[in-house]
Amino acid sequence: MRSYLYVPGDNPAKLAKALTVGADALIVDLEDAVSPSGKDAARAAVAAFLADVAAARGAAGMIAVSGQDVGSDLTSGHETAISAVEAGAGAGGADGSAAGEGKAGEGVGRPRVWVRVNPGVLGHVDAAAVVGAGLAGLCVAKAESVEQLAALDGVLAGLEEAAGLVVGSTKVVPLLESAAAVLAAPAIARGPRVARLQLGEADLAADLGVTLGPDERELLWARSQAVLASAAAGIAPPVAPVSVNFRDLDALRASTVALKRLGFRGRACIHPAQLPVVHDVFTPTEPELAAARDLVARHEQALRDGSGVCLDAHGRLVDEAVVRSARRLLTLD
Repeated sequence: MRSYLYVPGDNPAKLAKALTVGADALIVDLEDAVSPSGKDAARAAVAAFLADVAAARGAAGMIAVSGQDVGSDLTSGHETAISAVEAGAGAGGADGSAAGEGKAGEGVGRPRVWVRVNPGVLGHVDAAAVVGAGLAGLCVAKAESVEQLAALDGVLAGLEEAAGLVVGSTKVVPLLESAAAVLAAPAIARGPRVARLQLGEADLAADLGVTLGPDERELLWARSQAVLASAAAGIAPPVAPVSVNFRDLDALRASTVALKRLGFRGRACIHPAQLPVVHDVFTPTEPELAAARDLVARHEQALRDGSGVCLDAHGRLVDEAVVRSARRLLTLD
């Protein structure tokens, strides 16, 4: 996943629109974007949205595979979601294809929909409203301990069983938003259901009393900690933090390039205008992919020949560690 676009959970029109803008994933926000008095209504809106997404993807998959008509019994909301999923499916893939270039059915299931839930017991209430077939997982706001994740794990197991889902299928992305969370990152990364970590730098900077400069080096250690904790736990690279100035795309590009060098492989966004820049930075070029495929092939041939090392196309000696990076490039998700 190259991009995760935040969308307020209390605005059904924005939710429907977000499916069409080309993000790889959406983070539907039930936390900061929703006032305390609006939580219940937002939960209901997000639950309805996820139900429409699940129905739309089932229908779109049927259309793509068999060409069948889904019939006239779908509600207008489902028809809107189907149109949105079909439009979003052609918005460009990880291979850099442009809209309309994908094969039939390729885009079904994108964007994946995550929901950011409130911390603590409120998050359990959020989960009860949204867990289902249309949900990729939960982004857990203000995660600070494995105990917090373990409590959520128990709640999710019961919800999955009741919904007929595989227990453990709902993944979580803990948001590290405090000094305590960053220091606990190695343990949190090994917590139940954790797919990857994400930094929430606005809250983190406030907790630390930090003011970010142009090169953002004030939070370099926290960013490196998230990358190190993820790698040590064997989970996917973390989601890079948002850039709140969505009008300064040059600064966004410079920041995103630096984050990629640091080990991040995707970034959270707050505005669709940020998506093309983030996608451009995190999408491997065709020459990069070709070089990676060539290197993997050379290494596999070397193994068949009884050697653990090989030469790349430039005659440089490479080993399994370098080849592992090439394989990772070919399997970005």
